[in-house]
Amino acid sequence: MTLSKLHTANIKTPQRVAEISWFNDIIGGDTEYLGILDPSRRSSYEHCRNITLEAERLGFSNILYPTAYTVGQDVLTMTSALARETSTITFLAAIRTGEVHPPMLARALACLDHQLKGRLILNIINSDLPGTRENPDFRYQRCTEVIEILKQAWTQDRIQYQGSIYQFDMPSDPVKPYQQNGGPLLYFGGTSEGSREVCAKHCDVFLMWPESEEAMYATMQDMTARAARFGRKIDFGLRIHVIARETTDEARAYARKLISKFDENRAAEIRARGEDSRSLGVIRQDEFRKTADEEGYTEDILWTHIGKVFSGCGSGLVGSADQIITKLNRYMDMGFRAFIFSGFPLIEEANHFARLVLPHLPNVSLPRLQQRIPDDTPVTPLTSAALV
Repeated sequence: MTLSKLHTANIKTPQRVAEISWFNDIIGGDTEYLGILDPSRRSSYEHCRNITLEAERLGFSNILYPTAYTVGQDVLTMTSALARETSTITFLAAIRTGEVHPPMLARALACLDHQLKGRLILNIINSDLPGTRENPDFRYQRCTEVIEILKQAWTQDRIQYQGSIYQFDMPSDPVKPYQQNGGPLLYFGGTSEGSREVCAKHCDVFLMWPESEEAMYATMQDMTARAARFGRKIDFGLRIHVIARETTDEARAYARKLISKFDENRAAEIRARGEDSRSLGVIRQDEFRKTADEEGYTEDILWTHIGKVFSGCGSGLVGSADQIITKLNRYMDMGFRAFIFSGFPLIEEANHFARLVLPHLPNVSLPRLQQRIPDDTPVTPLTSAALV
C-alpha cells in the first residue's frame, strides 16, 4: 500500500483537530545529552513543577505524568500537589493497574478529578508490577477488571462486580468523579494481542509509538475493526519526541549534539530500567530503527537514534517548523487526534516547539470536546449532593 492511498481511519473524533501534550520528567531522564544522567535536571519536585507550569504557560493542552519504579516523583502525589497551582492544563496521569485496591483507586481519582475540576485523563498501564514477572494473561484480566470497576464506580449507583480477581458489592458515592458522561477519558498503549483487545473494548484513545506510516496505519485499521466488534469507536494518539528549529540544518545539528556523548553500555543500563523494556512494542521500535540511514533518519525527518537510549518511544521528528507541521498534518489525515511530545532538555525544547509549531496546530482538549468536563460545577457527593 503506497502512502498516497492512506485514508483517515474510522475514528471517534471526526473533527480534524489535535490535542497537543508535553511530557514531564517525573520518572527521570531529562538531560542535555542522551544517555547522560544530568544532576542539574534531576526529577525533583521543583524541576517537575517548573516543567508543568511552563507547559501550561506555553499553551499545551495536557502534561503527561508517566510512571516507573525509578528515582523521581509519584504520579498521584505530584498531580495532587500541582492541582491548585494550575488552571488550564490537563494532567494525563499514568496508572498501572493492580498497584492500588480498585475502590480506593477510584476514590483517589475522584478526589483528583474534583481538585482539577475535570482536568484529568488516565493513561492506563498494563506492564508488570515493579519487581515482578507476571503472566501476561493474568495482567490483561486484571487490567480489564480494574477498568470495568472504575467505569461502574463512575456511572452506577453501586459497584456490583463479580470477576475472577475482584468481587465487590458496595456503594459508589465516595468515588463519583467531577467529569460527566462517563468520567475521565482512558488512554492506553500496547502492541500485543491482549493489549489491543483491552483498549478496543474499554478505552478511548489508543496510544502508539512512531513506526512507518504504513505500519501505523495498519495498526489503526486493526484497532478500528476490533473496536467496531464491541460497537465502539476509538481515537488514536502518538507519543513522539521532537526537535523543531527554523531550518533543517539547525535541527539536525542539534540532534547530532544531543547524541554526541552517547555510550552504548551506559545507554543499555538506562534502557533496561523500564518495566516495558522487553515488550513487543520495544522490539518493534528496535526493528524500525534498522530501516534508518547512517544518521538514524527514515521518512525524511523521523530520527530513530533516540531508541538507542529509551526503551519506549524510540523516534522523534527532527526538522524545520514547516517540515514538522507538514508531517503532523499528515498524521492528522491518517486519523491521529492526540500527540504527546517531548524534547531534551524538556523546558528548552517545549519553548522551541511552542514558538515554531504549536500556533499552527488545531490544539484542543478532547475531554472538553467530548463534553466530559461540565460548564458548571456538577452535583456530586464531593460538591453539593445531599449527604446520606
